[in-house]
Formats: sequence, structure tokens, C-alpha cells
Amino acid sequence: MSSAMPTTRAVASSVWRAQPARRAPPAVRRALWAAPLALSVLFVLGVIIWAQRNDRDEREELRKTMISDALSLEAQLRAKLDEETLRVNALAAQLRNVSPAPNALDAQPEVVAGLRRVWMSVTWLDSRNRIVAHVPDPVPAGRSGAALRDDEPGLSMHIAAPIGAGPSGAPVGVVVARYAPAVLLKRGVPWWLARKYDVQLVDTLDQVIASTGDSVPRAKGDSYRVSFGGSLGDVYLQLTQRELNPPGLHTLPFVLIGGFLVLIVAATALLRRQVQQVTRAEASWRSEAAWRGAMEDSALVGLRARDAEGRLLYVNRTFCDMVGYRSDELIGRAPPMPYWPPDAIDEAASRMRRNLAGHAPREGYEARWRHRDGQMLDVMVFESPLVDANGVQIGWMGSIVDITARKRLEERERHQTETMAHHARLTMLGEVASTLAHELNQPLMAIASYTTGITNSLQRSAAPDPVVLGALERLGQQAAQAGRIVQRIREFLTRREPQHEPCDLNRVIRDAVALLQRELQRHGVQLAFALDPALP
Repeated sequence: MSSAMPTTRAVASSVWRAQPARRAPPAVRRALWAAPLALSVLFVLGVIIWAQRNDRDEREELRKTMISDALSLEAQLRAKLDEETLRVNALAAQLRNVSPAPNALDAQPEVVAGLRRVWMSVTWLDSRNRIVAHVPDPVPAGRSGAALRDDEPGLSMHIAAPIGAGPSGAPVGVVVARYAPAVLLKRGVPWWLARKYDVQLVDTLDQVIASTGDSVPRAKGDSYRVSFGGSLGDVYLQLTQRELNPPGLHTLPFVLIGGFLVLIVAATALLRRQVQQVTRAEASWRSEAAWRGAMEDSALVGLRARDAEGRLLYVNRTFCDMVGYRSDELIGRAPPMPYWPPDAIDEAASRMRRNLAGHAPREGYEARWRHRDGQMLDVMVFESPLVDANGVQIGWMGSIVDITARKRLEERERHQTETMAHHARLTMLGEVASTLAHELNQPLMAIASYTTGITNSLQRSAAPDPVVLGALERLGQQAAQAGRIVQRIREFLTRREPQHEPCDLNRVIRDAVALLQRELQRHGVQLAFALDPALP
């Protein structure tokens, strides 16, 4: 029986075969390693699309803001230019009452204020366009005529206003205020707007008239121009968005995304290698588990694994065939077990508690179970600790051997032995009975002869005693009956073919009752005969 004991550490790894998990198709399992890469690529594509859309929305928002700023700035500059025009008109009105003279403009406060603002020079021309007065003084011959003020480079523009009218209604003079558009932009554009945009005044040929930016060429963003109109004619106000951020900042997210993809590809390659190793190990483990399962199912010994509470964890096919239940009907089943006999559940439960406590006999113990069809079977159970891969005991492993056939064979042998002993006793009894029959036959014949002789002698006497004669007659009958019994014993013990002969059943019954008469009297039993005399 000890050879049937399993290795509990090896069986513990196969306990979980009883509850197989659902597995994905092989093609899906082989492609699982690419799932992180595919998800990462999708994520990167989503980020790029989001970044592009966000950049487009941001550019659109910036363009809307730029258009709003351009319109607002154009209105502010137009208002400032209109204000300067009004001031030039006011100066012309004041000059109506002033006599023409070279220093006529020096004493005018409006001229002084205008030069402090944006005016570059003020000139009084008569009706023949001759200079009456000029502020400031004319530029010396050694200086450029394109820049009358050293601190205000660029083109210049002017505002003219007529001074009164002559007898013919024509103006008698004109006051001309020349100003620098660059100064107008510098003083009319807010600093925060100049920080965001390059503000320029351009003509229809895209020639720059004035600008708030420097002359160093650099990358520009979107631009928007609005017609200035008014006294400036075909002049446009153009706002160009500055690239405040270095170009590298726009490519940094894409560089990071590229690096992320490289890392993901490397991680995916390592993951694929790991998955292949795990797949090979799993295939090897499944082959070993299948081989071990086939070996366990082909064993003639039933295997049963239980946890510390007696719940079934694993059964092999031999055990299922032994008790008549399927594995899915037994695994996970808690006591009482369906194969315990109903009339011995308490005994089986007590024995189970003893075994789970670790007190099971090492040499095994016999138990009596019931098959699903109701047939009883005898088993021999060997219990041993069930240990997992970490060496921790998680339950008990039982090896069960069906000894029903052996018990029946032992019972049959015992019965045969008793039968042979009974036959031996009968044979010896027959020999003794034959000897006794032979030895008793002579005394019985002598008793019968003596009884007959005494009876004949008494009958020939003159006054025979009836009591004595009755006793002698009964003695002769008993001796004859004893002789017949001895004769039947000898005939029974004589080996010969059975012989059929007629007999009187009523007489057989009376003779049998006569043999048991003393026992019946001792027990106080009275018999009443109802015999049919017409029996054959």
C-alpha cells in the first residue's frame, strides 16, 4: 500500500487543474506584446492631432486678437492724427492776426507744443509758396535733408492748413506742419502692443514708411493690415506678430514624443522577448501538467486533495469512478461528502476532523463509502500533508485504494474455510455415528429380545400384572424405535444414489413431534394436530 502514496509536493501543483481558466486564442495571445506599442502610437497620434488642433485654434485666436488690436490701434492713431490736424488748423487761425515775419512762428505756443509732440518743423508759406517763416531753423547744407531731426530717422509727412483768404477768396498763405510717422507710432502705440507686434505703416507697394521694430530681419508670424485712410491716402497700418518663443520650443514636444516612441519601441521589444519566454515556459508547464494529469488519471489509486477545512480541491478520474460523481460535482464541495453513508455521517465527520488535525494513522485506515448508485464499497485511505511550492502546508492529500474486491475475497475464503471445517466435522460425526450405530444395534436387539421373552413369560403366568405388561410393551416399542433410528442413520451415512420411496406425511409429522415432545413440555408449548388422513 505504501507504493500507492503520491508525492504531495508534485500533486499540489496540479490541484489547480481542476479549475481551468479561459484562455485567449493563440493568435491573440501572440499579438498581445504589440498592444502597448499600438496603444502608444495611437496615444502619440492623438497628442499630435490635439497639438495641431490646439495650435490652429491658438493661431486663430491670436489672429482674432491681432485684428482687434489693429482696428483699435488704427482708431487711436487716426484720432491722434485728427487731433494734430485740429491743432494745425488752430495755428492757421491764429496766424491770420499775425503779420508775416521770419520770427512770426517763434512766439506761437501751439508751435512750441507741437514740436514737443510729433511735429518736426512748421513752415509758413505765402500765396506764392514762398517761405515766410520756418521753425526750427533751416538745416545746414552739410546735413541730410531726409532727416531734419537726428533722433527721428525715416520718411516724413505733413499737415497743411490754409491761413485766411484774400479778396478773391483764395488763401493768402498756408501753414505746413511736418511730422515723422515713426514718432507718431512710437508715441501712439502702447508698449504692450509694441511688444506683441511689429507695427508698420506701408504704402500700396509694400514700402515701409515707418515701423516700431528694429532693422534686423527675423522670423515673423502672421500679419494683418488695415487701411489708414483720411489725410494719409493709400497708407496702411500693418501689424505683424512677433515670434516671442524661440523656434526650438515648438519642436520640443515633437522631440519628446519621438523619444517617447523610441522608448516605447525598446520597451515593446523587451516585452516581446519576455512574452516569448513566458509563452515557452507556459507551454512547457502545460505539457508537464498534461503529462502529469494523464499519469494521475491513469493511476489505479484514487487521489483526493483537501484544504484545511476539508473542502475538496482536486480529485482524479480514478476517484470519480470510485464514487460515481464527476469532478465538477466534487471540487469545492464541503463536508458532509455525498459518498459518505447516510447512517455513518457522524462517524465519518469525526474521522475527518481527526485526520485534518494531523492524527491520521500513517499505516492508513479503512473506511466504508457509498457509490452514487447506492452500492457500498470498502476503501483504504492514506493521508499525507499537501505542501505548496513555498513549502507551506495548505491541506491534506489522500490516496484511496478500493479494497471491496479484496474484502469480498477474504469473506469468500473465510466462508469456504468454515464450510470445509463444517464438512470435516460432519465427516467425523458420520464416522462416529456409524460406529455408534454398529455398537448400539446389538444391545438394542438384545433388549428387544429380552423384552419379548419376559413379556411371553408373564403372559403364560396365571395372573399377569397389566402394568408390568404395559411397561414391557412400551419398552419393546422404544427399543424397536431406537433400532429403526440407528438403521436410518446407517442408511444416511452410507454413500449411495438417492432412492425415492413413498412415505406417510402424517406419520412423519407425528414422529418429529414425538422427538421434540420433551422440549415442548419444558417450554410449556401445546400442539394441536389438524392432519388430513387422505394425504397420499
